[in-house]
Amino acid sequence: MVDTVKAKLKRRGGRVRSRLAKVNKGRARMSVFRSSKNISVQIIDDVAGKTIASASSLEGDVRGATDNKGSNVAAASHVGKLAAERAIKAGVKDVVFDRGGYMYHGRVKAVAEAAREAGLNF
Repeated sequence: MVDTVKAKLKRRGGRVRSRLAKVNKGRARMSVFRSSKNISVQIIDDVAGKTIASASSLEGDVRGATDNKGSNVAAASHVGKLAAERAIKAGVKDVVFDRGGYMYHGRVKAVAEAAREAGLNF
C-alpha cells in the first residue's frame, strides 16, 4: 500500500492531536497549518468547537511587513506574534501547541517561539 504525503501528514496530525487531548486540561489549542507559500494559526476552543483567534500570512498587514513572502521564517514569526496578541485580547493566555503533523523546525518553530515571546503560555 502506497501512502501519499497528505495521508501521512493526516495520520501524524491525528497522533499529535490524540496526545494533546490527553494533556489538554481545558486549555485552548493553537493549531498551525503550513503550506508551501503561506502559514496560518488558529486558537481553537475544542469544547465549544469555536475558533477564538486566528492569523495568517495572507493578511494585509503581515504581507506588508514581510516583503510579500508568506513562506519564510520572518512571516511565520510575525503570524505567531499576531495570533498571540489576538488570543490574549480574547482572554486566552494558556494554550497547547498543535504542530499538526509538521516537524517542530523552521517556520513551525518560529510561530511557537514568537507566540511565547508575545505572552502565550505553552
